[in-house]
Amino acid sequence: MTTVRTRTKFDTRELRADLRTARIDATIALLVTFTVFGWLYYRVADGTSPTIAVMPDLADPGRYWMYWMCQAFGWTGLLWAWITVVLGLLRSSRNPRWLPVPQHSIEKWHRATSLTTIGLMFVHAAWLFAEFVRDYSATTGTTESVWRAFVDAFVPSAYPSGTGRVAIFVGLLALYLAIPLGLAFYSRRWLRPAVWRALHASIIVVYALSVWHTLLYGTNVWYEGWFRTLVWLMQLPIAVLVGYRLGRLPPSRQRTRATMAFRSVAGLFVLGFIAVVCAAVVTGHDGGRTAGAAGLGLNVTKAHVWWGLAVFLVVVAWSVTRVWRLRKATGTGRVDA
Repeated sequence: MTTVRTRTKFDTRELRADLRTARIDATIALLVTFTVFGWLYYRVADGTSPTIAVMPDLADPGRYWMYWMCQAFGWTGLLWAWITVVLGLLRSSRNPRWLPVPQHSIEKWHRATSLTTIGLMFVHAAWLFAEFVRDYSATTGTTESVWRAFVDAFVPSAYPSGTGRVAIFVGLLALYLAIPLGLAFYSRRWLRPAVWRALHASIIVVYALSVWHTLLYGTNVWYEGWFRTLVWLMQLPIAVLVGYRLGRLPPSRQRTRATMAFRSVAGLFVLGFIAVVCAAVVTGHDGGRTAGAAGLGLNVTKAHVWWGLAVFLVVVAWSVTRVWRLRKATGTGRVDA
């Protein structure tokens, strides 16, 4: 009699274990969030927040506290996204000798911070939804205000005006991509490890969308050069680790032109990004807003974002299909992309 082993599509047991591990991490994230909220609230009350220079109606922190709570969760979410991306890149760097921490500990932290980041992103959007409900209910009925707030806060490309037309759109794409790409880890045995690695590598794009969303819509960085510079400087370790990771890739078993072209393009992109960050920090000009100067209109439209999303999905689908075919051709689950 033979025993047939079935491969679970989604490992809920492992997810529950990681959620238990993430409780301490999430508690720390909440403490950081409340600290950021207090800082934002104080600056509005004190009249030193650059946001009220753009939107003077928000000068009453007691009335608009939900907006500031949304901002606080957004900043903590970006910080935790940075932490989990750094941990993930360290984890995938093939046991560098200079790391003082064992890889299994980094893996554990990475999984916990990933779950916390997804939660922070969702709560960030939920507080924006709550603020919209409060705002819209002043002129419409409860049902209509809830529906309108839901559409504006959670439906991609629905928000109709200002910088938010693109900024909220980009932020929602980051949220909706982070959930399946992040949770795909718990389906890695069913997907096969090589396919999961191809999917998980695209999570760096989600992080890039989160940073873009912040620079577009984070009113706290618009007129604060040092804060905006800090956000840029945070990206240098990411770029360096991505470059290090690319340099540590083993020779591909299937040395195709596509593989070599991908590595070359990725390497050039990383070097170019490092150069852009250095230039922005040194010159102090990154295309952001300048106090006292009229801002330029958006040079990216909703259509551009939709096309970018389509290209991203095509590239991910191509990468997964390629890995799957190479796995079948080699007869193993291991494919070095």
